[in-house]
Formats: sequence, C-alpha cells, structure tokens
Amino acid sequence: MSTSTPPLPSDSWKILFVVCLLLASIFPIQIVPSAERNRPGANGHVSGKQGQVLWINVPISQPQAKVSGQFLKRKIPFFPHGDANFAGIVGIDMEDPSGIQELSITVNSDTGSDHLSYSVLILKEDYTIQHLTLPKNTVDLDAKTLKRVQQEKRELTEAFQNVGASPLWDGPFLEPVNGKVTGVFGSRRVINGQSRNPHSGEDIAAPKGTPVQAINKGIVVKTVDHFFSGKGVVLDHGVGLFSMYFHLSEIDVTTGQTIQKGEALGKVGSSGRATGPHLHWGIHLNGSRINPYSLTALPITN
Repeated sequence: MSTSTPPLPSDSWKILFVVCLLLASIFPIQIVPSAERNRPGANGHVSGKQGQVLWINVPISQPQAKVSGQFLKRKIPFFPHGDANFAGIVGIDMEDPSGIQELSITVNSDTGSDHLSYSVLILKEDYTIQHLTLPKNTVDLDAKTLKRVQQEKRELTEAFQNVGASPLWDGPFLEPVNGKVTGVFGSRRVINGQSRNPHSGEDIAAPKGTPVQAINKGIVVKTVDHFFSGKGVVLDHGVGLFSMYFHLSEIDVTTGQTIQKGEALGKVGSSGRATGPHLHWGIHLNGSRINPYSLTALPITN
C-alpha cells in the first residue's frame, strides 16, 4: 500500500554496498592453520547494512565438495562458482542486531571436513517512519479474518521451505516494473495511529494493467489471493532465494511453471489491502527479509 513518497535508495547506500562487495572479493575467505581455524573471523571480514545481501566467495579447489554456512541460526547454501570457488549469498535481515556476527562455513570433501569463520559487521540502517490511514475493518480484524490471515501466513512460510542446491538465475537481477517508489523497504509503519510491522518490500506505483516482469529466471512455487497482499506470485530462484509480487490485478502464470528473466508474470493492480495501483516487491532469502534493490547490485554476469 502507498500514500506517501519516501525517497529512493540513496547513492551513499549504493556506494557502501558496492564497497562491501569489493572488500569481500579483495579479502576472500582463506584456509588458515588449524590453530587459528576456530577463531571467530579467522578467514575474513565484511560488513553490510540491515536489509542488504552479501556475496561471499570461498576458494575451494574440489568442485565435488559440499559447502554450507550458518549465519544467525539461518542455513546458507553455497554453490560452485568458477573453477576453484564456491559462492553464497548471505541476507542481513532488516531487523538483525547491529554489531559483529559470525558466518560459520563447513566444507566436506574427500579429504575430510574443514571449518571456516567469517566475521560480518552489521551496520544499523536508518529507516523512515510512514503514517497511513486505512479503513478500520482492514486494520482491526475480526476473528474470522484474523484466522484467514494466519493461515495465509503459514502458506507463505511453507512456500519458502524448499531450498534448491543450485541457483536458477541467469545474469543480473532486474526491477520488476518501472515506476515511482512510494513505500520504501524497512519503513516503520504507523497505521491509524497504531505501530505495525516494518514494510518488508518496495512499493512501486504504476498504472493498473502494467505488465510485471520476473526479476530473473525462476520457478513459480505459489500463486495467491490473500487478504493483505491480494493476488500475488512467488518465484523460487534457487539456493533459498524467493521473489514476491503482490497486489496484482491479474496473474498470468501457474504453479510449477518455469519463467524466464523479463517474462511477464502478471499485471499491476490494487488487490488486497491497497490504497491504489502499485506492485509490492519483496525478497525472502534463507529466512531473511532483504531490500529487493540489493539484488540488482550483486556481481552476477551473464
């Protein structure tokens, strides 16, 4: 939903994110002597703001190795990337605690197991506050509607359970629609004077019926018609990365369908709890809610 126009992501935010990516590539994780192996942060350091996604390269010469990570109790799959590297995308949730946290990585290969430790400095993001006024019956829910909303939340949670071992994406990520951002990721929402959950996506205003494109190749894991989000599509891009497209007027794909990057999956609308036609674009990455625009800055080539 959208009633005001907070600013687009700032240039300074983008610059900081690019710097984080450069630091991660300049100082990649390295195997260290066994005496140092268990020391937190022994293999490298990187930083990022709440809501960002970090690309982490791990130099491993055995392509058959199994590599997995854990960050704030969230499992992070790693996948072969190039001749002697594995890569993983680590989401920093919008409400993860600021400060230094550990990314623990386990490498299993024919020669045995190894454990790596990466230090991640989480920087606090300054989120805006957005005041909204909506019809009372869409805010103060009766028992029947509340039961429906809770069931719909469980449906989405179930859709995120399947974590593919390999990425499905094809080159850089796109914006799903051209328009004006009217609801910024992370906004602290006050609805009818009541404090609510922060905004977990980007609202992009566009005329009703505007085609919405897939931000990258993926598989349709869910189409919905929910109370809050209206008609929507959830795409699985592999390795725990999912994109969401809500408030659609029409859905043009079916569950199980493979969709290519840039292919239309539906049309902009105002279904669900919305104040006007717009797209709610959200990203779920291995249990974290991240800023969708952080995907467009990932160092992915065709």
